[in-house]
Amino acid sequence: MKTKDRIKASWKYCTSFLRSDWRLKDYPISITELKPDASFESTERKQFRYIASIPFWGVAAEGNSKKDAVKALEEAFEKAKIARKKEGKPIPRPGTEVPIEFAAQELINEYPELADDFIRRILEKQWVWMSDESSLWDFHHDQNNDGLIAKIKDIYCVDVSDIQSAKLWEIFERIATDGKNIPGGSGRDPTSQ
Repeated sequence: MKTKDRIKASWKYCTSFLRSDWRLKDYPISITELKPDASFESTERKQFRYIASIPFWGVAAEGNSKKDAVKALEEAFEKAKIARKKEGKPIPRPGTEVPIEFAAQELINEYPELADDFIRRILEKQWVWMSDESSLWDFHHDQNNDGLIAKIKDIYCVDVSDIQSAKLWEIFERIATDGKNIPGGSGRDPTSQ
């Protein structure tokens, strides 16, 4: 973290005692210009020029201008406040450090053998961390998911192209219900490929 951000955070922390209903302007905001990535090609995701964030909290948003990034940060901030209230958690005091919280894994953990097989055979990795929010988009930089969808169809004999979210737990659910060649299931031995 930059010294400038630490100073802003300290100042916002001190002034936070003057009010109890904090708005985005009560928090330190950091704006970073992103360097263009020539290898980034996606029709589903957009490459933005700026990212605005609240240091020490992990709330961030992107935009094509500083103003757009801050406007998007305002929306992300409001969503984060609502989510914390729903979970019964207090809104963090401006300038304080908020511990990182990982997304839930309840849905993805219903398919442990399938997840291990999928990681090895579809993603071609030894290990990855997945949550209920993980999607095919998290594992490549292509313009679309067609390559992984084709592999899923070839290996598990299931078409998942209609799963708009591309979330892995939804894909696992479909494979477990309709698929072939799944660990612990009927069909060919999944290690034979």
